[in-house]
Amino acid sequence: MSARIGVITFPGTLDDGDAARAVAYADAEPVALWHADDDLHGVDAVVVPGGFSYGDYLRAGVIARFAPVMESVIKAAHGGMPVLGICNGFQILCEAGLLPGAMIRNEGLHFICRDQWLRVENTETAWTTRYEQGAEILIPMKNIDGCFVAEKSTLDELEAEGRVVFRYVGGNPNGSRNDIAGIRSADGRVVGLMPHPEHAIDALTGPSDDGLGMFYSAVDALLAV
Repeated sequence: MSARIGVITFPGTLDDGDAARAVAYADAEPVALWHADDDLHGVDAVVVPGGFSYGDYLRAGVIARFAPVMESVIKAAHGGMPVLGICNGFQILCEAGLLPGAMIRNEGLHFICRDQWLRVENTETAWTTRYEQGAEILIPMKNIDGCFVAEKSTLDELEAEGRVVFRYVGGNPNGSRNDIAGIRSADGRVVGLMPHPEHAIDALTGPSDDGLGMFYSAVDALLAV
């Protein structure tokens, strides 16, 4: 039996195909989920992929948060379902309240597109058990609203509870507070990050295959239940 991992498509989503391919690379079954459908079709986990949902005209992720499918994702996440938000997906998870903080324009107001080194800070989430603590991984990033911000009390709480999952190394590309590239929920089942692991699953087409570990980690977590 293979794990079934849903990948949501909103109007404006760009990376749903790549996310589905990453799921398949990890020997799981990708299941297409539509933004206007509140049925999760029995999936075991969900990926909220990158792009520009509904054009991001008001604020990144703010409209997608109210899509019918997200109401079901929020409910499932509260029940313990693993959820991964990538780039726009991370923004949507913050808007939905599944992760704290918010995303604002990159420092310097430039769109950033480059390969980025990250340090794995927490290997106890549903999406990071395949990594070694402190490992440095190379993942592509491409965004303009990627600067993670939060109140000092929230940042202190994230740091104290080990909820920073990925941190930028070799320079902070966008001004994110505490060099934060990704965080997790209190129960470790929901993870969001700005760089794109689905674009780093094969050294032939990406800078590395370092991103594949997130999808293998989720499969491990699902099959262990």
